[in-house]
Amino acid sequence: MQQSYVYILKCSDGTYYTGVTSKLTQRLFQHDIGFFPDCYTFKRRPLKLVFYCEFTDINIAFEKEKQIKKWSKAKKEALINGDYDALPNLAKKKFS
Repeated sequence: MQQSYVYILKCSDGTYYTGVTSKLTQRLFQHDIGFFPDCYTFKRRPLKLVFYCEFTDINIAFEKEKQIKKWSKAKKEALINGDYDALPNLAKKKFS
C-alpha cells in the first residue's frame, strides 16, 4: 500500500501552501528548485516544510488537503504547532 502525504510549506512571504503527494521528498525538491514555474510557491521561495501527515488512502489525503486549504492562517498554525485543542474554536465564526 502506497503512502500519501498532506504537507504544509511556509513560504518566504509568510503564507502557507498546502499540498498532497505520494513522494514527499521528491515533491519538496521540486518546490525548492522551482520545477513548476506556475506553482504558487515558485516566487515565494525559500520554503520550509512545517507540517506533514501520512495517509494510506490517497482519497482521504485529497479530502484533508482541500479541508486544510480552506482554513484560516491561525487554524493552520495551530495544526502546525500541534495545538489540536484550539482547532474547534478556530473554526467558529466571530460575530460582531
